[in-house]
Amino acid sequence: MSLEGLISHYGLAAVFIGAALEGETAAFLGGVFAHRHLMWWWQAAAAACFGSFAADQVLFFAGRYANRLAFVQRLTRTPAAARVNRLLETHPNKFILGFRFIYGIRTISPIAIGLSGVTPLRFVLLNLVAALVWGIVITTIGYLFGNAVEAVFGRVSLHLHLLAAVVLFLAVAAIVAFFSRRWLAVSRENE
Repeated sequence: MSLEGLISHYGLAAVFIGAALEGETAAFLGGVFAHRHLMWWWQAAAAACFGSFAADQVLFFAGRYANRLAFVQRLTRTPAAARVNRLLETHPNKFILGFRFIYGIRTISPIAIGLSGVTPLRFVLLNLVAALVWGIVITTIGYLFGNAVEAVFGRVSLHLHLLAAVVLFLAVAAIVAFFSRRWLAVSRENE
């Protein structure tokens, strides 16, 4: 089976699982795949949204009800957990809506929120809104990047298209990580 055939058959599941386990790269590539007509854009966006939503719900409930598990205990003792707790205490709703956009705190955030006083219903509603926005934005960026590659290079092979997408995504992720860390450092200094 060709790469295109594999993506056509298993791409949505890969975007869902990838968004749940990794995040942005899977959602971004879902947009690239949609641009290449290997899936519909709305399907890629929905898979990314609900993969992210599902993973964050599992981690929230792990923090809420399984806080004695070793991996939960290990994550709550990290410096990132201390930063998350400070942000959560000062701006709980904004933090819940925005944590998936801040590099380096994606996994610990729903666990810390589960350990806090945030009610499950409140988290479900805010998490759903945030996951929908995140999935649509990142998938759309991937789709638009596919348009840009085609405009600059013409219709290139899928392998080159994916390589260009991953390289660009990693460059953008490095820039976002740099500014996220600076933002977190400034917010720590201001406290």
